[in-house]
Amino acid sequence: MEPLFTGVSNNANHLYTLLSCIGFASKATVQITPEGLRFSVEEGRVIQGLAFLDKSLFTSYTFNATPGDANQATISDTQDSDEVTYPHFVVSLSALLETLKIFGINEVQEPNARDTSLPHTNPASSAFAAPALLMDRSCTFQYLSHGAPFSIAIAEAGVQTTCELVTYEPDADESDIPLQRDAIIMKIIMRSAWLYNSIAELDSSAPTILKLSASSKQKPYFALSGAGGPFSESTVEFSMGQHNEMPGTAPGQTSQASQGIHKVLADDETSQARAAKSKLGPTATETFMVSPPSSMGERIKQRYRFALVRKAARAMSVANKVSIRGTSRAC
Repeated sequence: MEPLFTGVSNNANHLYTLLSCIGFASKATVQITPEGLRFSVEEGRVIQGLAFLDKSLFTSYTFNATPGDANQATISDTQDSDEVTYPHFVVSLSALLETLKIFGINEVQEPNARDTSLPHTNPASSAFAAPALLMDRSCTFQYLSHGAPFSIAIAEAGVQTTCELVTYEPDADESDIPLQRDAIIMKIIMRSAWLYNSIAELDSSAPTILKLSASSKQKPYFALSGAGGPFSESTVEFSMGQHNEMPGTAPGQTSQASQGIHKVLADDETSQARAAKSKLGPTATETFMVSPPSSMGERIKQRYRFALVRKAARAMSVANKVSIRGTSRAC
């Protein structure tokens, strides 16, 4: 019998990096789809982490769909009347990460539970783990059938090591934390490093509450505050930049060269639209959409447990961009 799923990767570092971003929980629900593996974790229905291992991360990805099974999640295929199963199960995420560490991917032990920083150097690049030593390695994920263990096989220089993780049935009421996409009143996209550094700066005062404040009309336009800790409240503000001013000119003034540039831009509708877009939010943001309902006034204010936000720091530290979204229900 052919396995239900087989995925082979020659670079487990990508897999480990993605999965470690949601490593704040001990167990994860895995769903196998034709496009990749979906891992989800949660704690008390107040925080949820999702990681998707796209099939492009594997050198070989095989998913053998089977007819509908009452014990597995099913989805209707629009091109076929038969139902295709997308199996899902629960595995130990901590055991899976430890298994991937066999590849030499390791981390510096965190000095305390609050430390969210990641190592600045990759141990895989040290003198004792040169790239040449990491060649000729392959990692194979395999799931034979419903109820079978989730197998991880590591082959190196003719030696193969296999780790089989016991799979469990997921809870019947398990579902994603809902986000009302039709009621989004705040959407901010920015470089992840800037948000990560801001959270790390606030974390130094050991706060218990993270306050978020955003407005498109009043200062501060976007601000994060840490409160509730043993020290005083600290705030990080993202200010609006002076997009129309040239270097060396006073605020509100333009040089002759600047005036000439503005004249050219006035004839270029595309550049004019791009310049207008850049004024819509703080300089640190790529997208800044804040539209609170009339009942809230002109400012959106939200409060979160800092301990929960801290668990997302690992993902922010390795990402390129981050999206902050809020709905009217959450405010």
